[in-house]
Amino acid sequence: MSNQTTLTEFLLLGFSDVRELQILHFVMFLVIYLVGLMGNLLIITAIVLDHHLHTPMYFFLVNLSVLDFGSISVTIPKSMANSLINTRVISYTGCVTQVFLFLLFTATDLALLTIMAYDRYVAICQPLHYESIMNRRACVQMAASAWITGIVYSALHTGNTFRLPFCQSNVINQFFCEIPQLLKLTCSDSYLSEIGAIAFSMFLASNCFVFIIVSYVQIFKAVLRIPSEQGRGKAFSTCLPHLTVVSLFLCTSFFAYLKPTSSSASGLDLMMGVLYSLVPPVMNPIIYSMRNKETKAALKKMFVWRFFTIN
Repeated sequence: MSNQTTLTEFLLLGFSDVRELQILHFVMFLVIYLVGLMGNLLIITAIVLDHHLHTPMYFFLVNLSVLDFGSISVTIPKSMANSLINTRVISYTGCVTQVFLFLLFTATDLALLTIMAYDRYVAICQPLHYESIMNRRACVQMAASAWITGIVYSALHTGNTFRLPFCQSNVINQFFCEIPQLLKLTCSDSYLSEIGAIAFSMFLASNCFVFIIVSYVQIFKAVLRIPSEQGRGKAFSTCLPHLTVVSLFLCTSFFAYLKPTSSSASGLDLMMGVLYSLVPPVMNPIIYSMRNKETKAALKKMFVWRFFTIN
């Protein structure tokens, strides 16, 4: 393949060439997908139906669930289909679409997690001003800015990557189209500009992480001054899961994008790909539903109402 115009498809790295293991991979990814799908849909439904949860925190949580649902829907189904029909092919257009949507959802996810940290900071450290600061208009503007940032970020990186000529190979050493792996296939020094863009993105993501950490330091200081043990428990129950999700997402994605890529397939690349692309979207609904009393109450209320409606 001499240039980009002759490239019509890529080959994704499979987890195994053994048919039995391919079926096992399909079943495992199907379970992961169904868990993530049902978890995020349950959270969205519970928050939409329960008017007590129509607050800024849960408004952002609905957006987060939509992003998580979209993120796993971009990567898992194609990998499952390839394992089921014993192929590794993804079209050039499909790869472009996958890169664009995955970057859109993950970049917006990080921006939204940063906004959620600010929301918790205002709620706990400035409770008297919370309603005036986090009013409905401000929340909509914040969420819209996160989505717009994700769209612009994704468009720039996707366009900057796929304008490069690919002539090394068409084999991507990952189970989905990932920019670091695509850059290994280029035959032009222009790929250095995209590497610089990735480095700048990591710098911005680090700033978001620092902002989140600083916010939580202030939150924990305020929480420790709360005289009521119940009040401290409620504050920690909403903050610690959020911090866990952010740390898992950023640490694994940093490792995946900053680790020097080898020319050969690596089991570590696959593992990191699974950790930062699949685990956070699946864990978010579990963490927020199991560690949050209000969400659990809304889910219980929804199921009880549904049960009596059917009967």
